[in-house]
Amino acid sequence: MRPILGACILQSQAGQGAMMMLGNLVRAVFGVCALLLAALPAQAEWYEASTDHFVIYARDSDRDIIRFAESLERYHSAMAFLTQRKIEKPSPSNRVTIYVVGSERDIQKLMGGDNRFVAGFYIPRAGGSVAFVQEIQNQKGYPHFSTIVLLHEYAHHFLISSSRMPMPRWMNEGAAEFFAATTFNDDGSLYVGQVAQHRSSELAFAEPVPLRELFDPELYEKQKGSGYDAFYGKSWLTYHYLTFSSERAGQLSQYQRNLLEGMAPLAAAETAFGDLDALEKELRSYKNKRLNVAILGADKLSTGSPVQLRRLTEGEAEIMPLRIRSKRGVDEAQAADILTGARAVAARFPDDAAVLAALAEAEYDAGNDAEAIAAADKALALDPRQVNAYVQKGFALFRQAKDADDREAAFAAAMRPFEALNAIEPEHPLPLYYYYRSFAERGIKPPKDVRAALSYAAQLAPFDQQYQIDTGMMIIAEGENARARQFLAPLAADPHGSPAASRAKRLIAMVSDVADGTIVDVSNLPEEDEGAELSGTVN
Repeated sequence: MRPILGACILQSQAGQGAMMMLGNLVRAVFGVCALLLAALPAQAEWYEASTDHFVIYARDSDRDIIRFAESLERYHSAMAFLTQRKIEKPSPSNRVTIYVVGSERDIQKLMGGDNRFVAGFYIPRAGGSVAFVQEIQNQKGYPHFSTIVLLHEYAHHFLISSSRMPMPRWMNEGAAEFFAATTFNDDGSLYVGQVAQHRSSELAFAEPVPLRELFDPELYEKQKGSGYDAFYGKSWLTYHYLTFSSERAGQLSQYQRNLLEGMAPLAAAETAFGDLDALEKELRSYKNKRLNVAILGADKLSTGSPVQLRRLTEGEAEIMPLRIRSKRGVDEAQAADILTGARAVAARFPDDAAVLAALAEAEYDAGNDAEAIAAADKALALDPRQVNAYVQKGFALFRQAKDADDREAAFAAAMRPFEALNAIEPEHPLPLYYYYRSFAERGIKPPKDVRAALSYAAQLAPFDQQYQIDTGMMIIAEGENARARQFLAPLAADPHGSPAASRAKRLIAMVSDVADGTIVDVSNLPEEDEGAELSGTVN
């Protein structure tokens, strides 16, 4: 059964006159008979749009899907241009997959629980990051809220992937809001860093958040009341000002360097920004002015490789609602419900490799390892490049290997699907990670090449928190305590204080005053609660 690894959520503007955001980890509890995508027109075809950084699944016109995909690539290009950061083109499976599921009501059903105002969410996973949004919107002017949701979440994904510098919560959210307020123009140009209109009522009417509380998480939690406050709006305003202010050029970078060196949050801010009362006064004046915006012409942006558009087969279209629910994450009851539907679709389309790969995932999620392996083998016999079939077969074999009599032979067999996947897609992070796991699960000290594989997997998927924890512990086991502290610092700064971030802080504390070469035993560090070993981080 695949657990929900961590979700980043944006809520609609309903409630308290402003959009609210949640960063807690949730488990879907929607009804087993929930019908997704009901709002979509019956005649719409399912398409897959593939670009350098995104895969989009949507029921819409081919023209609108292509335009949407190109806009997202321009957005990625704009962030790279403005931050002066470059991310290597990701492995195909390590792109963000976007599922366009229909109405806000469909999103809320998919999210599960009491999430009446959720407008979309994002779950980062190595080799499987996913975002769930409403309908495609290609409107002119200030973006539709469902687009803002996606832009906000992809900004987090980009920023985590492009820098090892720690970003505290206010900066993380402020940057995401800064980039999400982007206008896409017909001539291919973008206006980035506009006034975050969806934050205007928050800044005007919500409980104010002083800068000292913004910069000091403990002080903020201590002072925070029970009502809705202006944390996100103040974060956006502060980030916007520090980005465009020529008088304060370089201060944000210095602030991050201070944090990376271990300086306390408030001290890091005071050292970088100086008198915080003076900065507070500047911000009060700034929000009443006409704010700057970055205008990027089409000549400064790129859509990357041409969009590859493919109409899904009848079987793929039939199983897509079940596939979406599975990718969201399931509990035991949901897994059983999805499996019933997946088996029915597979019976109708026994020669569709993608359908059989989805069936393998459903079987694995329901705890049926032998059946998952059989479905994956059938899929691979039809299509040897069916990536998800390799993954699900590998998962099932690894789970079987834990209880095998001959564990060495079992783990060797479990690695074969991942080895085959690695031959097809060398920079897919999962084969690299499971190569390391095949030794760790047997209690064998991983040799040098295995340790290098884990480090590279963590580099390929910096947004996957479990990979960062495992790599940090491996570095500590090698006695490189200074490097471990630096490596774990970005995770420790996770804006929502996830359980993985808590582990990172504890690991840093254990080696804080330990010289390199001294081996610290962290093997008995207690695990966090179920579901806490996240791949996800920010909201």
